[in-house]
Amino acid sequence: IVHHGSLLFSTDIEKMVNSTRVDEYKIISKSIQSVRERVCNISDHLTEKISPEDFKELMVSAILGEENKANRMELSKEEASTRDTVTAYREYKKVLQNITDAEEMIKDASGDADLEEMAKQELKDAKAEKEEYEEKLKILLLPKDPNDDKNIILEIRGAAGGDEAQLFAGDLLQMYQKYAESQGWRFEVMEASYNGVGGIKEVVAMVSGQSVYSKLKYESGAHRVQRVPVTESQGRVHTSTATVLVMPEIEEVEYDIEPKDLRIDIYHASGAGGQNVNKVATAVRIVHLPTNLKVEMQEERTQQTNRDKAMKIIRARVADHFAQIAQDEQDAERKSTIGTGDRSERIRTYNFPQNRVTDHRIGLTLQKLDTILAGKLDEVVDALVLYDQTQKLEELNK
Repeated sequence: IVHHGSLLFSTDIEKMVNSTRVDEYKIISKSIQSVRERVCNISDHLTEKISPEDFKELMVSAILGEENKANRMELSKEEASTRDTVTAYREYKKVLQNITDAEEMIKDASGDADLEEMAKQELKDAKAEKEEYEEKLKILLLPKDPNDDKNIILEIRGAAGGDEAQLFAGDLLQMYQKYAESQGWRFEVMEASYNGVGGIKEVVAMVSGQSVYSKLKYESGAHRVQRVPVTESQGRVHTSTATVLVMPEIEEVEYDIEPKDLRIDIYHASGAGGQNVNKVATAVRIVHLPTNLKVEMQEERTQQTNRDKAMKIIRARVADHFAQIAQDEQDAERKSTIGTGDRSERIRTYNFPQNRVTDHRIGLTLQKLDTILAGKLDEVVDALVLYDQTQKLEELNK
């Protein structure tokens, strides 16, 4: 295989593969000849030279092919999940070495006051860095929620307060949509039910992206709003609530539901949709018989697409249902975490007259209601994450 004017032998390819931690070494001997032909063919079409790093990746991909794609993806996820911890530990080791070097320098100063003073300052700085890295590593080494990297199913419902509660549910939907956009996530409304004044009775959305659950898992609970409704002629402040439920997306391989436990009904969709709605039964209703949990999906124009989306939701709801039962049996653990208690728990108040948002679980109050409803949730999310980490550290130190 000719690359940049040099000959790349099969032993070099074997070294490349070994460096990627691939177990499927045996396939190399059978694949080298086909790889030679494929790469030479590709090289004929290259108009510019590629870097050795890119060429190495090309070799590995060509050898492994699609058979090992899942394994490579799993290894990539594992590497990404430990990257910050490994980097911090390497820096920590450097700091420890700096402390040793500074202590040696102080011993060897031999009466040189300037050198000794400089070494003492370096030692002081290094010890301060050591403490910082130790605290950082404690947090990085905390047990990680296995769902943190997952996408979520987000459900919002208007609760107490009639039309005003449902209007507020719409405000929360927009808040999460804007926050998702700021994070580079994909936000897809899968199912929605509206009232006559533009409010939302219920909405189900899929939020996809990097570490979605880790940031939004604390949003489950009752959100209370205090404001003057648009229909209020006397200017009185009303209190209404909307509920939010955040569930990690559950893949079929993670949670298998027995077919006998499901009842699947197919029917004609209602509402807009053209002739397809009237002629073809595309709407799907799935009921999980043991829990009586139900999902209806008619947003899409094909039965299969509606069925696939409904299965995603019912799988998440059933898994969440049993997870909540298990959590209720662990009262001590529930009290030391955020947002995993009673789903009717009032977690946050949005006070419009005072432009105030208060998170009751951690005692956080911000006079930034307009900013937060505009999707700028970072300050709230960061405070909840920090509080959760602090609680877990206290548990470990007991």
